[in-house]
Amino acid sequence: MATAISANKAELLAIADSVAREKLIDREIVIEAMEDAIQRAAKTRYGAENDIRAKIDPKTGDLRLWRVVEVVEAVDDFFKQVSVADAQKLQKGAAIGDFIVDPLPPIEFGRIQAQASKQIIFQKVRDAERDRQFAEFKDRVGEVITGVVKRVEFGHVVVDLGRAEGVIRRDAQIPREVVRVGDRIRSLILKVAREVRGPQIFLSRAHPDFMKKLFAQEVPEIYDGVITIMAAARDPGSRAKIGVISRDSSIDPVGACVGMKGSRVQAVVQEMQGEKIDIIPWSPDVATFVVNALQPAHVARVVIDEDDERIEVVVPDDQLSLAIGRRGQNVRLASQLTGKAIDILTEADASEKRQKEFVERSGMFEGELDVDETLAQLLVAEGFGALEEVAYVDPAELAAIEGFDEDLAAELQSRAQEALDRREQAAREERQGLGVEDGLAELPYLTEAMLVTLGKAGIKTLDDLADLATDELVQKKRSEPRRRNDSAPSKQRSEDKAGVLADYGLTDDQGNEIIMAARTAAGWFADLEQTQEDAAADGEQ
Repeated sequence: MATAISANKAELLAIADSVAREKLIDREIVIEAMEDAIQRAAKTRYGAENDIRAKIDPKTGDLRLWRVVEVVEAVDDFFKQVSVADAQKLQKGAAIGDFIVDPLPPIEFGRIQAQASKQIIFQKVRDAERDRQFAEFKDRVGEVITGVVKRVEFGHVVVDLGRAEGVIRRDAQIPREVVRVGDRIRSLILKVAREVRGPQIFLSRAHPDFMKKLFAQEVPEIYDGVITIMAAARDPGSRAKIGVISRDSSIDPVGACVGMKGSRVQAVVQEMQGEKIDIIPWSPDVATFVVNALQPAHVARVVIDEDDERIEVVVPDDQLSLAIGRRGQNVRLASQLTGKAIDILTEADASEKRQKEFVERSGMFEGELDVDETLAQLLVAEGFGALEEVAYVDPAELAAIEGFDEDLAAELQSRAQEALDRREQAAREERQGLGVEDGLAELPYLTEAMLVTLGKAGIKTLDDLADLATDELVQKKRSEPRRRNDSAPSKQRSEDKAGVLADYGLTDDQGNEIIMAARTAAGWFADLEQTQEDAAADGEQ
């Protein structure tokens, strides 16, 4: 490349054409890089203070070199200014304030200038090549691409994609897969990031979308949109589950994905290094989908907790290990597939849990409503589990219970409301004892019990509450699915930090409204409003 500067005009164009073809970049970019190198070399020869320009004719290869000077009455800077008299010699009719061209003779390049010019051209070409690579791959995220393994560094696989290189990081590989240099390998383009050293193309063979794309290549009905993969979950190298649905009632989605004698699914399994794949019918009904997702285990009953986004699944005793799977694999994949946390209980566990809840609720009604054990148990048996349900239910619903009448229903509701008032008063006194200011009690949705919880967490003023983010206030605790009452530690189990009021069932919108109300009450927006009013007043004046 060093010869590019000292070459004749025909060689300049030939070099530009060669580099452009080799690096797959525009010829104009290479010519601009040469012009930039010549300009810098000329500044070294004539002085960096000069405004020197270089131009190579892209058709003929002719090189023009000049400096730009300003016509002035009295010259202060001899490098960038010229007098009117001298300007007339360069360009007739030049007037003060004009910028004119002062042609410069060609320069001879020494070894140092040639080496510096070479580095400039190389850098420009490298930058253009990186921009081309980023532009080519940035819109291909989510595609499956085939490349050749170039090298393996510290467990990360570098793949030659033809016009660029991609990397499959260790956590994006299929465990125990042996990859050798020269192997052809398919992977999913997971992310394309623009970085200083060039675009980084991150690939993955462990992502669920890789499996989806493989099925789309093997199953024409998926490619055509007749069958849709609604959900997918993977334990890379071991097992996977996909939920499929057909938009044509005459086509069985599971059968289409399996193929004749399993040919289609086997092609995907081979690409994923023998990973077992469960293909299940997707259903908009959560309970049905959960039952399907836990196959091959048989499910006796499903209980959905809409508030906590948890699902309680009861299975026969002999199906427990099958439902949980080896190291919890089956229930974990089912949880990922449905997007819900799943608790697995045996019939005995479920019976014990129901009995415990029955005793706790009937005991609560006994004490709070001052009724006998039989009546309390009758309320629980009819589905009542909280004082609020008794206090605010339609009286006719209570009166309809066998053995009840309108007078008893009214009395129970009156006692329930009195019990709630007692709870509220006790919580108010506790809140005041914790030092939680009264201003918080005026905010929307917050009860005295919630204020006690806030006080115990050290949130006692409007500013304390206003300083929280929504997730810090109401985010629910999410954990890996597990069998209920399983307290053994597990590396695969992780919990996100729950919000302070996570147990009260507040939504994100309600949490946001509480925080905004606290900020308003604390005067956070007063200065802003005053500034806007002052600006409006100034505008009127």
